[in-house]
Amino acid sequence: MAVRIVVLLAFLMVGTVAGWSLGGTTGGVVGAWAAALLWLAVELVLGARVLRWLRGADVLGDPPALTGLWGEMVDRVRRLLRARDQQVTEARQRMQYFLEAIQASPNGVTLLDEINRITWCNQTAASHFGFDAQRDQLQLVGNLVRDPDFTAYLAEGDFSREVVINGRSASAGRVARVSAQVHPHGEGQKLLLSRDVTALEQADTMRRDFVANVSHEIRTPLTVLNGFVETLQNLPLAEEERSRYLGLMSQQAQRMQALVNDLLTLSRLEGSPLPGGGDWVPLAGLMAQCEEEVRGLASALGKEITLRCEPAPAVEISGVSSEVLSAMSNLASNAVRYTPSGGAVDFGWRERGDGRLAFVVQDTGPGIAPEHLPRLTERFYRVDRSRSRETGGTGLGLAIVKHVVQRHGGELQIESRLGQGSNFSFWLPAGRFRPVAAASAEVPVLEAAETPQS
Repeated sequence: MAVRIVVLLAFLMVGTVAGWSLGGTTGGVVGAWAAALLWLAVELVLGARVLRWLRGADVLGDPPALTGLWGEMVDRVRRLLRARDQQVTEARQRMQYFLEAIQASPNGVTLLDEINRITWCNQTAASHFGFDAQRDQLQLVGNLVRDPDFTAYLAEGDFSREVVINGRSASAGRVARVSAQVHPHGEGQKLLLSRDVTALEQADTMRRDFVANVSHEIRTPLTVLNGFVETLQNLPLAEEERSRYLGLMSQQAQRMQALVNDLLTLSRLEGSPLPGGGDWVPLAGLMAQCEEEVRGLASALGKEITLRCEPAPAVEISGVSSEVLSAMSNLASNAVRYTPSGGAVDFGWRERGDGRLAFVVQDTGPGIAPEHLPRLTERFYRVDRSRSRETGGTGLGLAIVKHVVQRHGGELQIESRLGQGSNFSFWLPAGRFRPVAAASAEVPVLEAAETPQS
């Protein structure tokens, strides 16, 4: 500021001296006024340059080359503008990171205004409710989510709980359930959070069904046993009738024992660590024991079935031998149970050509309709409950097979046609097999392993 005053005084002095030398006292006054006006004109020109720079589009570009007070002001303004621009850029980056994080969230996020219009939503929420993130902005959420429970939830205004509705992806063959809850914030604003609870509800349904099925499967033989016990306690029976009743009671007790054994097997499979690759057992030994169990079952059921057991390849298998034997026996035993007399059951290990081996069971039974095939490995799922009880199965055999095969890195495959029989097989990866060493070519006697038949 002092510099500007000095410059002004210099202008006045020069103008006064020049005017006085030309016109005396009057000339000096006129010269002073002219100098003052010239100084003011220069300042206006400099101010106009600064104003034009401030109004320009590239205000952060090169400023006008000025010195003194105007130069210092331009420099300070430019630094302030750069600081503000940096703050705006950082704020935008933080907002972008925040939005990207919300977009990556597995939960749906929808922002609503004071009248429940959509102001923003992430892609998860769009898939939950069928929104279009761009097209549906400022649309009333109640017009897009036409679920009576959700409409009542919004109208009620009690957002302390969540509401579960059908998701937009639900269809006749697929159930999709979405949990939604509103969280008010700000001045009438709302945050609508949603999450997919389909798996949770399915797990809860499976748990209820499992408990109900176990209760039903155990209650039936218990009812029979209780009836026979009351009969034996209250009625004088001949020795032949007592023997028949005791035989029936033994059958029901064995049925409950088989069910408990299968449940314990499933529990052990689900809770134990995956099998390693250190224990090797000749495949021929497992096949010999499986064939013995299958032929014994066919004899016990009184069925005249042609059983053809293919010779086992000269390889050893790595894993839990009792589990692999259980899977083999379950598949072969199921084929025997459901194949009528006069039919045939073929089973054995076959090479797949890529190093993998598959255990295959083919029967000439009644076959299974296509709509039942995807659910056969569910616990207690039966195509025909009456026929299953006649064969003595527990409904857990294929579930056990599936768990064993998955634990050993393989896959269970099922093919069947009504009236043409069924083909059950599972393959295991090539790393589970190796050629039998010459020193161990003789098949050792395997220890008896518990292999639940279902």
